Amino acid sequence: MRLAIVCYPTFGGSGVVATELAIHLAERGHEIHVVSYEQPVRLDRPRPNLLFHSVTVGEYPLFRHPPYTLNLCNKLIEVVEEHGVEVIHSHYAIPHAAAAWQAREVLRSCDRPKGKGRYDVKLACTLHGTDITLVGREPGYYEITRFAIDRQDLITTPSEWLARETEEHFHVAPGRIQAIPNFVELDRFMPDAHPSWRPTLAPEGTFVITHVSNFRPVKRVEEVVRAFSVIRKRLKAVLVLVGDGPDLPKAESMARELGIRDDLRLLGNQRPEPVLQASDLFLLPSRAESFGLAALEAMACGVPVLGYHAGGLPEVVEDGVTGILCPEGSDICLGTLAADLLEDAPRLARMRLAARARAEHFAPSPIVDAYEEALTGLLR
Repeated sequence: MRLAIVCYPTFGGSGVVATELAIHLAERGHEIHVVSYEQPVRLDRPRPNLLFHSVTVGEYPLFRHPPYTLNLCNKLIEVVEEHGVEVIHSHYAIPHAAAAWQAREVLRSCDRPKGKGRYDVKLACTLHGTDITLVGREPGYYEITRFAIDRQDLITTPSEWLARETEEHFHVAPGRIQAIPNFVELDRFMPDAHPSWRPTLAPEGTFVITHVSNFRPVKRVEEVVRAFSVIRKRLKAVLVLVGDGPDLPKAESMARELGIRDDLRLLGNQRPEPVLQASDLFLLPSRAESFGLAALEAMACGVPVLGYHAGGLPEVVEDGVTGILCPEGSDICLGTLAADLLEDAPRLARMRLAARARAEHFAPSPIVDAYEEALTGLLR
């Protein structure tokens, strides 16, 4: 199979899943072309069968905002023509699925210039969450999002919850969406009995609480800080924030107001494995998490997850077994339950083991099998 994967290059879950999938499919012998405006962060070294294509966005005085969707569409046309791509797999609906549909319409056209062949590529789209729950429902994006989803030959989501949300809000026929969960690299995300980062994050006898995200409003970082303030009143602990985004300054400001700024560790964008291996608990209080890839990576490192019983997170975290899921609404509840767990060493130890065991159900091989079967099935 010759496949183009279109994704965002950032630390967010959609870009991570798309890049890891590209790597696995390339290792299985498929010819993979990753298309984005920058090289994705997880595409960190050259690999056979895997090429990266950068979308160039030109500057023109007439355009107040560069029309990235058109640049992406044109790049996809080039990649299909030059490499004979058979399937375009878009990760995140807007603008990727819309640009892929535009590219296919051009490639199908019967009045293409002399020397330009006609191509009938298949379209697949993996929806990742906020493209459905947030961005896609904005009035300025809704109709094009609905149209682009409807024109896909294959639609997947990482959770049954997101499949139902898409069916309901974008009028997709029941059963048309295939739920394929995200996966985790278990040989990279794994427990470490002697984590090298632990002494640099906190002195001995201090708990390490971690949150990893892109710090957008949907992640509710203010609830992370409030919950940590409850923990801090009862225990010696530090809050480690990994990643960057618009709400990170809000987190720092709130911590200062609550008198816990000295207990914050702001690490910025970096690989989260060593931090998670040094952590005791992972906080994820977003209420529309489509799956919770960061939670799965924490669990793979043997770190219990605390969040809300909402979105797709209950499909990943087993409440009371691999973590704790609160009823929606109270960050104080989240902090209290976290402190209770940290004070109960035997229960915490059991949850650590259960978290790793649960994460092993999301090993790459069977999940990549499902993607491979679905994508190659389009060509049959």
